[in-house]
Amino acid sequence: MKLRQIPARVAAGAFLINSGVNKLDLSEETVAYLQELGAQGVPQIKQIDRDQFGKLLAYGEIAMGALLLLPFVPGWVAGLPVTAFSAGLLNAYRKTPGMTVDGIRPTQEGTGMAKDVFLFGIGASLVLDGFTGPSKRQEAKRERKGRIAAEKQAAKAEKIAAKAAARAARNGNE
Repeated sequence: MKLRQIPARVAAGAFLINSGVNKLDLSEETVAYLQELGAQGVPQIKQIDRDQFGKLLAYGEIAMGALLLLPFVPGWVAGLPVTAFSAGLLNAYRKTPGMTVDGIRPTQEGTGMAKDVFLFGIGASLVLDGFTGPSKRQEAKRERKGRIAAEKQAAKAEKIAAKAAARAARNGNE
């Protein structure tokens, strides 16, 4: 995990885990509502069994949150499902009647879903950072160059010190 990713990953990861845990005990009516809402953005959701959908939604959010919080998971790997999930949520927001004023700006009812744009931004940033940031090989090369430069600097300083000591010894013998 890159240091620059920690704030976004912790914030989004904690949010998603909490959201998923809260969905573990949803009523059938709430699951039905969420499935209908989700089907607005991703029509294939209608084909999933309602009980299965509720569990998939809850465990999926928990899994995405865990991916974000695990330090050994690369940012782009953690960001891909978050980006896809939030894109589906934003598509549902955009297509659900009464959620937007003009197709973009949220109504009072749409504000809750419109905020998912932050999840999309975090996920997309992690993915882009993984593909555009320096690779491990580039980082290792930069580190190696730094070590070599430090070794050269130390060798140069030793050489200068040795010359100064030799000069001092000569001046002391004369």
